[in-house]
Amino acid sequence: MKTKRRFWMDGPYLIWTAAFIVIPLFTIVYYGLTDKTGAFTWSNIAQMGTPERLKALVLSLLLSLLATFICLIMAYPLALILTKMKIGATGFIVSIFIIPMWMNSLLRILAWQTLLERNGVINQILGFLHLPKQYLINTPYAIALGMIYDFLPFMLLPIYNSLEKIDSNVVNAAYDLGANKLQAFWKVIFPLTLPGVISGITMVFVPALTTFVISDFLGGSKVLLIGNVIEQQFTQVGDWNVGSGLSLVLMIFILISMAVMQHYDKDADDRVTAL
Repeated sequence: MKTKRRFWMDGPYLIWTAAFIVIPLFTIVYYGLTDKTGAFTWSNIAQMGTPERLKALVLSLLLSLLATFICLIMAYPLALILTKMKIGATGFIVSIFIIPMWMNSLLRILAWQTLLERNGVINQILGFLHLPKQYLINTPYAIALGMIYDFLPFMLLPIYNSLEKIDSNVVNAAYDLGANKLQAFWKVIFPLTLPGVISGITMVFVPALTTFVISDFLGGSKVLLIGNVIEQQFTQVGDWNVGSGLSLVLMIFILISMAVMQHYDKDADDRVTAL
């Protein structure tokens, strides 16, 4: 009886997992490791070695790391400020970051395109102030800006939750033992929030590395990331085999980054336990 009940409880989740995770992943692996005749081949994965695709991959990695770093630099001080504010004010400011996430991501990117284009809002304001115009659209800087705006809440919320869980008595004990504010932060507060930091880094880096919509609208045809190259293989070229092979290479980078983050996450848990 218990086994049957457990089956009915687990069944929907297993069906969902198979339909939306296992089957699509198996499809990508199959197409990535076969040619159009169905024969096994490594040539699809080797397509990543062309200069254009290597350039797109390196640029994607650099912009993803840059966006992740800037999100961390911006989110951590803001999270510290939010934890010290009154409950009502904190909820209001957090809502400012969360509410845009309810809007479709495409609309948010289109809004930035309107702001950054050559005759956009920002350049109109600069012209009104008799300042030189800034042509940021269709550049890597515009893509990085779009990534930072789009993914900043994913860095802020895990860090904020980690800070909220810190017992104030632990920090006060550090002050009682003679630590100054910098020492208390570096020796107590930051180690306790490392799980949140690592979670935020993962949640920003992975989507930033795989994005193609942001670079489509803010980079145009002048800046291609690896996500754009893969998307073009599926939608424009119609070569699912090469597109899947490139996806497998990108998946390897994602798995490596997640494994590194998990390693540091375990170390962070050990530090928290030691504290």
